[in-house]
Amino acid sequence: MPDQPVPVPVERLGFEMPPVHDTADAARAHRKERLAEALRLLGRLGYEDGVAGQITARDPEFEDCYWVNPFGRAFTALTADDLLLVDGDGRVVRGGRRVNQLAFAVHAAIHRRRPEVVAVVRAQGPYGRALAALGELLAPITEEACAFYEDHALLDEYSGADEPERTALALGPYKALVLRNRGLLTVGDSVDAAVWWFIEAERAAQVQLIARAAGKPVPIDHRAAALTRGRFGSDLAAWVSYQPLRELVASTS
Repeated sequence: MPDQPVPVPVERLGFEMPPVHDTADAARAHRKERLAEALRLLGRLGYEDGVAGQITARDPEFEDCYWVNPFGRAFTALTADDLLLVDGDGRVVRGGRRVNQLAFAVHAAIHRRRPEVVAVVRAQGPYGRALAALGELLAPITEEACAFYEDHALLDEYSGADEPERTALALGPYKALVLRNRGLLTVGDSVDAAVWWFIEAERAAQVQLIARAAGKPVPIDHRAAALTRGRFGSDLAAWVSYQPLRELVASTS
């Protein structure tokens, strides 16, 4: 497990801190709104492919229940009212549509194994899938990629079907997982952080593939990469970094 990251002094940047809610209802409403916004953003960025792609967010009150996008609905059209509440066995508790049960089972397994995780993102980006086709981890060749240094893993196996427990075990204590021949999966202690890690991992994969095509990338050494991860690799840093992107959908909702 990676060293604990150095706290980011976000108060110096003028950002509000992640909100703290007095009631479960308030926390639930906020989490659902952030989830719907994140889905719309990923849709705008092109990170969905047909019916594939899912974000889950743990309910703040009900144990082993998670909010998730309904099966077969475009990300860009979703609102908080469209989200489903699904229990850990894949049963829809609230909502009138179906859930992608095969994909949801993976999310549920991760949530159960990682109780500190609020959100899990599994979406479809071209560069993450290309990196996964190579069976490679993200290399520490840029400052941004160092956020994942020794804090992500590779599931170096393709079985043709999602395997919940194996995927959750492969993720371990890390923030991201490269699923060989499939793509990327990320987690975070908020919806904002988990989505930012997915977008940042996708971008890091893009740079890595471009650099490899152009020549031989020069990696950042272990000490510098670890220090950089300490500065920029926390979920709080991810939450802060995500806020400008979030404005893209929040301002047009």
